[in-house]
Amino acid sequence: MSNKQNKIPSICILALPESSGVVLYGLFEVLSVFSSVWVQVTGETNYPAVFDVKIVALSSDPFTCVGGVPVNPHASLADIDCTDVVIITDLALDTDLDHSNKWRDISPWLHKIRNAGGVLCSVCSGSVLLAGCGLLDNKPATTHWAYVDHFKQFFPNVKLQPNRIFIPENNGNGIVTSGGMASWEELALYLMARFYGEATAIRVAKLFLLGARDEGQLLFAAMGKPKRHEDEIISKSQLWIANHYDMPNPVKQMVKQSGLAERTFKRRFKIATGYAPIEYIQKLRIEEAKQMLEATPDAIDSIAQQTGYEDSTSFRRLFKRMTGVTPGRYRQRFQSIKNRDY
Repeated sequence: MSNKQNKIPSICILALPESSGVVLYGLFEVLSVFSSVWVQVTGETNYPAVFDVKIVALSSDPFTCVGGVPVNPHASLADIDCTDVVIITDLALDTDLDHSNKWRDISPWLHKIRNAGGVLCSVCSGSVLLAGCGLLDNKPATTHWAYVDHFKQFFPNVKLQPNRIFIPENNGNGIVTSGGMASWEELALYLMARFYGEATAIRVAKLFLLGARDEGQLLFAAMGKPKRHEDEIISKSQLWIANHYDMPNPVKQMVKQSGLAERTFKRRFKIATGYAPIEYIQKLRIEEAKQMLEATPDAIDSIAQQTGYEDSTSFRRLFKRMTGVTPGRYRQRFQSIKNRDY
């Protein structure tokens, strides 16, 4: 569900003394700053993903959560009548105790938000709070493996699926649950995809290196923000190549259009952009290929040709050198975000 109404989606992250600071602030930062940081890093402005994110608690008074991490809530529950999303982070709870009546002060607020159409999300053991408030009865849900027996003992009416890492909203039930502390990353991507589309979720994964990182950082890297300069001839060349990078011998074409000697053009291009002309073109081509791999089912050989490489073997070799992975692996990695059940 994309954000078609131009309304900034609102997200409340519920903070409790039992909350984990790393998840609380990890979610807050990713959801709050993605759009501005993406613009700062890449110079692109066509992937806005703005949320109105607040940390909320029973009271707006400061307190500390697990590990003595300070929390200064933006608002109390009484201040919030409605919101698009509520997130309950993981909670440090004794699995031997029955927590059914622990959240009597929070339960009415959560029910009010849900009844008004808000989506309730939990990370890890945060699902215990949802269950304790009666919000998971007869609904599919997941949790951390350490709380499976706890659910069986105290919340048998929950349709627990402990093998699942993430369970999105099902048939409009307004509930999203995830298992494991690190699954907050999956939730952040889900919310980005839900409100702003899969392409933005992919960019969030790239910017914050969300997901498996065992293949290094090159896999996530995007072309950096263009260097500012005042060389008008080179600026015109950059504008031209942005639409003609797939042409044969593009450097030769740029030199011809510039009216400069080849050596002079290459020197000025490097000074102005920080790249040799061929390096700049390769980066443009690979960035375009990455977007095609993310968004289309086109064959890799076809993508090579569309981005200016007649020799697909050379394309594959260059792609791996610049991203650290093969085109096929890149597609698998980022289309897995696109194809999730969001």
